[in-house]
Amino acid sequence: MTVLEELPTASDGRHRRRTELARFLKACRARVTPEDVGLPAGPRRRTPGLRREEVAQLAGVGVTWYTWLEQGRPINASEQVLLAVAGALRLDGTEREHLFRLAGTSPSPLAQAAPPELNQSIQVILDSLAPLPAAVSNTRFDVLGYNEPYRLLFGAERMGRFHGVAFNTLWCMLTAPSCCNPCGNPDETLPRMVALLRSAYGKHVGEPAWEAHVQRLSARSELFRRLWERQEVAPAETLLRIFRHPKVGVLNLNATYLTMPGVPECYIVVYVPVAEQDRERVEALNSLPQGGWAHTCLT
Repeated sequence: MTVLEELPTASDGRHRRRTELARFLKACRARVTPEDVGLPAGPRRRTPGLRREEVAQLAGVGVTWYTWLEQGRPINASEQVLLAVAGALRLDGTEREHLFRLAGTSPSPLAQAAPPELNQSIQVILDSLAPLPAAVSNTRFDVLGYNEPYRLLFGAERMGRFHGVAFNTLWCMLTAPSCCNPCGNPDETLPRMVALLRSAYGKHVGEPAWEAHVQRLSARSELFRRLWERQEVAPAETLLRIFRHPKVGVLNLNATYLTMPGVPECYIVVYVPVAEQDRERVEALNSLPQGGWAHTCLT
């Protein structure tokens, strides 16, 4: 046998991928309990996790087809079906991408649109940054996690009030009435935020979640439409943010962005006082028993 004959072939590669796919699916199935997905536990199980027929039921696929997939047989799996299996097995973004690679399928942007899940360590980091307000945001300005000073800065009434999805700081700045808008320097802040959004959008053109986000902002704010049409882009770097708080006054804070390699396209933003007066007002903010905004005229 020659050296060339011993080299792995494309067929060998596909077989190994199917084998890895089978092992991956079995491992994922074993760690999901019936209670996790709203199924009755039933009688005592010989093995941990879900049964194959339960995964098939949750994914809306045939039991035989799913069994063949988990056995590593050479069958075709569409993106839609793989997404359904990923949902049944409660896979996160990284696991879903791994599933698609093993299945030899390239996921569309829609398949990759699920927001990342933050682990408890990141919340510990946010809490340890107190008394400085800090939050985790993605490149659409959705706030995915925050500490208590951040909640006090924006007001508890605001959090989670926008379209039933994550609190979005750009939406807040663009749509809150002037009487209770937390942004004290909109002429500097809003063009920069829209330019940051435009920079990130370049990586996601055509993705449903991103297109819907831009359309929603455009429909709600004429100012956003004007800024968006300027086609300006900008990097994420320290930006002066001026906040108006009804109980502690004006706070001048430098928004400093810290990247998180383990969480793609997300960052920690920490608001650092500019001067001694701002530091004192941040301390006063943290001393408020509730800290919410006095106004409730939120859109």
